[in-house]
Amino acid sequence: MPKQVNHDERRRQIGDAVCRLIANRGLDAVSLRHVAAEAEVSMGRVQHYFASKDELLMFAFELISDRVAGRLGAVRSDDPAAHLRAILLELLPLSAEARAEAPVLAAFLAHAVVEPRLGEPLRSGSGEMVAWLAGMITAAGGSADAEQDAMALLAFVDGLMLQVLIGQVSAEVAVDLVDHQLSRVLTCG
Repeated sequence: MPKQVNHDERRRQIGDAVCRLIANRGLDAVSLRHVAAEAEVSMGRVQHYFASKDELLMFAFELISDRVAGRLGAVRSDDPAAHLRAILLELLPLSAEARAEAPVLAAFLAHAVVEPRLGEPLRSGSGEMVAWLAGMITAAGGSADAEQDAMALLAFVDGLMLQVLIGQVSAEVAVDLVDHQLSRVLTCG
Protein backbone atom coordinates (compact mmCIF):
# COMPACT_ATOMS: atom_id res chain seq x y z
CA MET A 1 0.00 0.00 0.00
CA PRO A 2 1.44 3.43 -0.89
CA LYS A 3 2.50 5.71 1.91
CA GLN A 4 -0.12 8.30 2.85
CA VAL A 5 1.21 11.84 2.57
CA ASN A 6 -0.20 14.58 4.75
CA HIS A 7 0.10 17.53 2.40
CA ASP A 8 -1.10 20.06 4.98
CA GLU A 9 1.60 18.88 7.38
CA ARG A 10 4.26 19.16 4.69
CA ARG A 11 3.14 22.71 3.83
CA ARG A 12 3.21 23.57 7.54
CA GLN A 13 6.72 22.09 7.87
CA ILE A 14 7.92 24.35 5.06
CA GLY A 15 6.00 27.34 6.49
CA ASP A 16 7.62 26.74 9.89
CA ALA A 17 11.02 26.78 8.20
CA VAL A 18 10.20 30.13 6.58
CA CYS A 19 9.19 31.54 9.98
CA ARG A 20 12.41 30.31 11.59
CA LEU A 21 14.47 31.85 8.79
CA ILE A 22 12.69 35.18 9.14
CA ALA A 23 13.04 35.13 12.94
CA ASN A 24 16.75 34.38 12.80
CA ARG A 25 17.92 36.08 9.62
CA GLY A 26 15.15 38.35 8.30
CA LEU A 27 13.00 38.31 5.17
CA ASP A 28 16.02 38.65 2.90
CA ALA A 29 17.13 35.15 3.92
CA VAL A 30 14.00 33.59 2.45
CA SER A 31 15.11 31.91 -0.74
CA LEU A 32 14.16 28.57 -2.21
CA ARG A 33 17.55 27.13 -1.28
CA HIS A 34 17.53 28.45 2.29
CA VAL A 35 13.94 27.36 2.94
CA ALA A 36 14.64 23.86 1.62
CA ALA A 37 17.74 23.56 3.80
CA GLU A 38 15.91 24.87 6.90
CA ALA A 39 12.98 22.49 6.31
CA GLU A 40 15.36 19.63 5.50
CA VAL A 41 13.57 18.93 2.23
CA SER A 42 14.52 19.22 -1.41
CA MET A 43 14.06 22.44 -3.37
CA GLY A 44 11.69 20.44 -5.57
CA ARG A 45 9.45 19.70 -2.61
CA VAL A 46 9.26 23.40 -1.72
CA GLN A 47 8.39 24.19 -5.37
CA HIS A 48 5.78 21.41 -5.37
CA TYR A 49 3.87 23.08 -2.55
CA PHE A 50 4.53 26.75 -3.33
CA ALA A 51 4.57 28.22 -6.82
CA SER A 52 6.38 31.42 -5.84
CA LYS A 53 8.22 33.16 -3.03
CA ASP A 54 5.18 35.43 -2.55
CA GLU A 55 2.94 32.40 -2.06
CA LEU A 56 5.44 30.98 0.43
CA LEU A 57 5.56 34.26 2.36
CA MET A 58 1.76 34.60 2.40
CA PHE A 59 1.44 31.07 3.76
CA ALA A 60 4.04 31.77 6.47
CA PHE A 61 2.22 34.99 7.37
CA GLU A 62 -1.08 33.10 7.69
CA LEU A 63 0.65 30.45 9.77
CA ILE A 64 2.13 32.95 12.22
CA SER A 65 -1.14 34.92 12.34
CA ASP A 66 -3.06 31.76 13.20
CA ARG A 67 -0.61 31.03 16.02
CA VAL A 68 -1.04 34.50 17.48
CA ALA A 69 -4.82 34.21 17.15
CA GLY A 70 -4.65 30.85 18.94
CA ARG A 71 -2.67 32.35 21.82
CA LEU A 72 -5.09 35.26 22.07
CA GLY A 73 -8.06 32.91 21.97
CA ALA A 74 -6.61 30.91 24.86
CA VAL A 75 -6.61 33.98 27.13
CA ARG A 76 -9.46 33.68 29.61
CA SER A 77 -10.73 35.89 32.41
CA ASP A 78 -14.16 36.72 33.80
CA ASP A 79 -12.95 40.23 34.65
CA PRO A 80 -13.05 42.43 31.49
CA ALA A 81 -10.17 44.65 32.66
CA ALA A 82 -7.98 41.65 33.49
CA HIS A 83 -8.89 40.02 30.16
CA LEU A 84 -8.00 43.18 28.25
CA ARG A 85 -4.67 43.44 30.08
CA ALA A 86 -3.86 39.78 29.39
CA ILE A 87 -4.63 40.23 25.68
CA LEU A 88 -2.39 43.30 25.40
CA LEU A 89 0.44 41.52 27.22
CA GLU A 90 0.01 38.47 24.99
CA LEU A 91 0.70 40.71 21.99
CA LEU A 92 4.14 41.54 23.40
CA PRO A 93 7.22 39.26 23.18
CA LEU A 94 7.05 38.22 26.82
CA SER A 95 6.43 34.45 26.61
CA ALA A 96 8.67 32.00 24.76
CA GLU A 97 6.06 31.60 22.01
CA ALA A 98 5.56 35.32 21.58
CA ARG A 99 9.34 35.93 21.55
CA ALA A 100 9.66 33.40 18.71
CA GLU A 101 6.79 34.96 16.74
CA ALA A 102 7.44 38.66 17.29
CA PRO A 103 10.47 39.02 14.97
CA VAL A 104 8.48 37.31 12.22
CA LEU A 105 5.50 39.58 12.77
CA ALA A 106 7.73 42.65 12.83
CA ALA A 107 9.36 41.61 9.55
CA PHE A 108 5.96 41.08 7.95
CA LEU A 109 4.69 44.44 9.24
CA ALA A 110 7.70 46.18 7.72
CA HIS A 111 7.31 44.29 4.46
CA ALA A 112 3.60 45.15 4.31
CA VAL A 113 4.56 48.81 3.93
CA VAL A 114 5.87 48.08 0.43
CA GLU A 115 3.85 44.98 -0.44
CA PRO A 116 0.13 45.78 -0.77
CA ARG A 117 -0.86 42.12 -0.96
CA LEU A 118 0.62 41.46 2.46
CA GLY A 119 -0.89 44.63 3.88
CA GLU A 120 -4.43 43.61 2.91
CA PRO A 121 -4.90 40.85 5.54
CA LEU A 122 -3.44 43.17 8.16
CA ARG A 123 -5.92 45.91 7.27
CA SER A 124 -8.91 43.60 7.04
CA GLY A 125 -8.22 41.95 10.40
CA SER A 126 -7.58 45.24 12.14
CA GLY A 127 -11.23 46.33 12.27
CA GLU A 128 -12.27 43.07 13.89
CA MET A 129 -9.52 43.35 16.51
CA VAL A 130 -10.39 46.99 17.24
CA ALA A 131 -14.08 46.12 17.67
CA TRP A 132 -13.21 43.23 19.97
CA LEU A 133 -10.91 45.36 22.15
CA ALA A 134 -13.44 48.21 22.16
CA GLY A 135 -16.04 45.79 23.52
CA MET A 136 -13.69 44.78 26.30
CA ILE A 137 -12.89 48.43 27.10
CA THR A 138 -16.61 49.19 27.32
CA ALA A 139 -17.27 46.11 29.49
CA ALA A 140 -14.44 47.20 31.80
CA GLY A 141 -16.02 50.64 32.25
CA GLY A 142 -13.65 52.47 29.92
CA SER A 143 -14.11 55.70 28.03
CA ALA A 144 -17.01 56.74 25.83
CA ASP A 145 -14.77 56.46 22.77
CA ALA A 146 -13.77 52.83 23.23
CA GLU A 147 -13.05 52.33 19.53
CA GLN A 148 -10.49 55.14 19.43
CA ASP A 149 -8.93 53.87 22.66
CA ALA A 150 -8.74 50.35 21.19
CA MET A 151 -6.97 51.69 18.09
CA ALA A 152 -4.55 53.66 20.26
CA LEU A 153 -3.82 50.64 22.47
CA LEU A 154 -3.09 48.45 19.43
CA ALA A 155 -0.75 51.06 17.97
CA PHE A 156 0.92 51.45 21.36
CA VAL A 157 1.45 47.69 21.74
CA ASP A 158 2.79 47.36 18.18
CA GLY A 159 5.39 50.04 18.89
CA LEU A 160 6.17 48.58 22.29
CA MET A 161 6.69 45.15 20.70
CA LEU A 162 9.41 46.62 18.48
CA GLN A 163 11.05 48.40 21.42
CA VAL A 164 11.16 45.15 23.42
CA LEU A 165 12.57 43.27 20.41
CA ILE A 166 15.47 45.67 19.97
CA GLY A 167 16.16 45.87 23.71
CA GLN A 168 15.14 49.50 24.08
CA VAL A 169 12.55 48.52 26.68
CA SER A 170 12.79 45.53 29.04
CA ALA A 171 9.94 43.08 29.49
CA GLU A 172 9.32 44.41 33.00
CA VAL A 173 9.12 48.01 31.82
CA ALA A 174 6.82 46.94 28.97
CA VAL A 175 4.39 45.40 31.46
CA ASP A 176 4.49 48.58 33.56
CA LEU A 177 3.83 50.70 30.46
CA VAL A 178 0.84 48.56 29.46
CA ASP A 179 -0.56 48.85 32.98
CA HIS A 180 -0.03 52.62 32.92
CA GLN A 181 -1.70 53.08 29.54
CA LEU A 182 -4.54 50.72 30.37
CA SER A 183 -5.26 52.53 33.65
CA ARG A 184 -5.53 55.80 31.72
CA VAL A 185 -8.02 54.26 29.29
CA LEU A 186 -10.12 52.60 32.00
CA THR A 187 -10.24 55.56 34.39
CA CYS A 188 -11.53 57.94 31.72
CA GLY A 189 -14.93 56.21 31.64
